Amino acid sequence: MAATPLRTGAASSAGKEAANEVRKEAGRRVPRQERAARTVEALLEAAAQDFAERGFEGATMTQIAQQAGVSIGAAYQYFRNKDELALALRQQYGNDMDARWSTFIEAQADEPAIPPAQLAERLFDLMVDLMDTYPAYLPLLSASLDFRRDAAARNKLRQRFSTLFRRYNEALSAEDAYRIAEVMLQVVKSLNPLYAAAKPRERKLLVAEYKGVLAAWLAVRLV
Repeated sequence: MAATPLRTGAASSAGKEAANEVRKEAGRRVPRQERAARTVEALLEAAAQDFAERGFEGATMTQIAQQAGVSIGAAYQYFRNKDELALALRQQYGNDMDARWSTFIEAQADEPAIPPAQLAERLFDLMVDLMDTYPAYLPLLSASLDFRRDAAARNKLRQRFSTLFRRYNEALSAEDAYRIAEVMLQVVKSLNPLYAAAKPRERKLLVAEYKGVLAAWLAVRLV
């Protein structure tokens, strides 16, 4: 299910709004599907806030249900445990990240290829913006969850990046361009655990280091 991006601090207010809507619906007739969708949204918003504030281990279904404005029994009708809530959020965040990268790639299709250094900067900016948009993103990365991205979606994204990379160097084979895309995505994602553990000032320095590493490597591989 797709998620609407929420800036830091906005998740809490959005969660309260969703919970308030659920409470209002208790006193009026609402179509079942609409009510169910709003209940799920309220639970996901509440879970995201609880995971961000307490971490995955500290969050509880009781607290999440209370924050969402639903009974614990109703919460269990939609999610059997907090693991399912966390997995749904991870899926949302992954879908959003794919959409951000795809939008970026599409925007480059009709423009002259930007320098590798600028390419590296934009890619990390997208990743950092996602982490800042969803405060629960980093806490959920360290949670022990059996989460796996859809293989077809992962392959499609790598194919799109490989097409972009071949614009820089037409001599690149499809296989080489795909490999570069795989490595590039892993480098970008490897920032996450270091970013999560670092203090705000150190985070900026880490991002700058990563941008320099990726820019230097892309300059060699794409030229």
